[in-house]
Amino acid sequence: MQYFTLQAYTLRDAIDKMKRHYGENARLLTHRGIKIGGILGFFAREGIEITGYLSDNTSRKTVPLEEKKKILEAAQKEQTLGKILKEIEILKGIVKSREHIQEDETKNSSIRRIKEILEQNDFTHNYIKKIIMKIRGEFSIDALNDFPKIERALVKWIGEQITIYPPFRIAKKKPTIYTIIGPTGVGKTTTIAKLAAIYGLGNKKHPTAQVRMITIDNYRIAAKKQIETYADIMQIPVTFAETYNDLKKVLALYQDMDLILIDTIGKSPSDFEKLGEMRRILSACGNTGETHLAISATTKASDVENILRQFEPFMYKSIILTKLDETSRIGNVLSVLSEQAKPISYITDGQVVPQDIEEAHALRLLMNIEGLRIERDHIETIFGRQDDVSTNNWR
Repeated sequence: MQYFTLQAYTLRDAIDKMKRHYGENARLLTHRGIKIGGILGFFAREGIEITGYLSDNTSRKTVPLEEKKKILEAAQKEQTLGKILKEIEILKGIVKSREHIQEDETKNSSIRRIKEILEQNDFTHNYIKKIIMKIRGEFSIDALNDFPKIERALVKWIGEQITIYPPFRIAKKKPTIYTIIGPTGVGKTTTIAKLAAIYGLGNKKHPTAQVRMITIDNYRIAAKKQIETYADIMQIPVTFAETYNDLKKVLALYQDMDLILIDTIGKSPSDFEKLGEMRRILSACGNTGETHLAISATTKASDVENILRQFEPFMYKSIILTKLDETSRIGNVLSVLSEQAKPISYITDGQVVPQDIEEAHALRLLMNIEGLRIERDHIETIFGRQDDVSTNNWR
C-alpha cells in the first residue's frame, strides 16, 4: 500500500490536490493545521497537511499501523521544531529590548547625564538600574529630551525612597529609654551628648526634661573621659555599667527620670562574641525603650549592608546617620537603606554639641546629592517643610 503527504492552504484544496495526483483510489488518513512558507517562523501562512494512502487489498491490518507511527513521529518532530522557532523569536525580542536599553543609555543625553550624576554620588548599580528603567517607563521618547523635567522627577523619586523615623519623644510612662549602638568610630558618644543637651537643657521645641546618661563603654579611657566632660558641662549625670546586673541596678535607680540615654561599646560587626555580650547587657532594659543604629555617611555600600545585617539581632528601630560633614557623596547609604527599607531618624554633621544634629528630612539629604538642582519649595510641598520637623532651633 502506498502512502503520501500533501500540503495546501485549505482542506478542500488539499483533497482536490490529492485526487488530481493519486486519482479516485486515494483515501484521506489524517489532517492537521500547519504553517506554510516564511523564514524562521516569520511571514508564514496558515495551512493544512493531509496524509493518505492508495486503496488496495494488501496488508491492510499491519502496514497502516506502522505508517501511522511514522507519521506521528514526524508530526512530533515538527512540533518540537515549532517550539524551538518560537523560543528563538522570544530570545530575539529580549535581545532587541536590551539593545534598545543600551542604545538609550549611550545615545540619549538625558539618561546618560542622570546615570553619570548617580554614579558620581556613589549610588549602587542596582539603584541606578531601577532609576533608568523607571525613567524609560515614565517618559516618552520625545520627553526624554527634556532634562529639567526628568531631573525634577528624579529628585522626587529619590526623596520618596527615603523613609523618615519620628524623632525621639518622651513618653508619659517614665522613663523613656533610648539606646544607640553601632560600629567603632561612628560618633555614638557625641550623638548621645547632643541628644542629652536637646532634652536636658531644653529649647523652644522641647521643654526641659530630667535626663540621665548611662554608658557601658568602660574599655576606652578616651571615650569615658569624653562623656564625663560632656556631663560636667551640661550638668547631666552619667553612670557607668559594665555588666547586666550593673545596668539593671542603675535603671532601677533612674525610674523617676523622663529620659535615659544609653551609650554602648563600639563593636566591629564581625565580632560576634562581643556583640553577643553587649546584647546580654542591654537585655537588662527589658521590653521598654528603643534601640537605634548609628552609621557613618562615609561607609561604603557593601559595609553598610554588612553592618545592617550583623546588628539586626538588636532590633534597632532606625538609623542615625553621622558624619555627614565628612563626605559629599551619600548615594551609597541612601541606596542600601532604600533597598533594606530602613528609616533614618537623625543626621549629625559635626562635633559641636548640641548644634550639629537635626531630625532627618528628605530635603536635607537631597541637598547632599551633587549635580542635581533642588527646588526647595517644590520638595517641601511633597515632603513637608524642614523647619517643621527639625530640632535645629538653636542655630
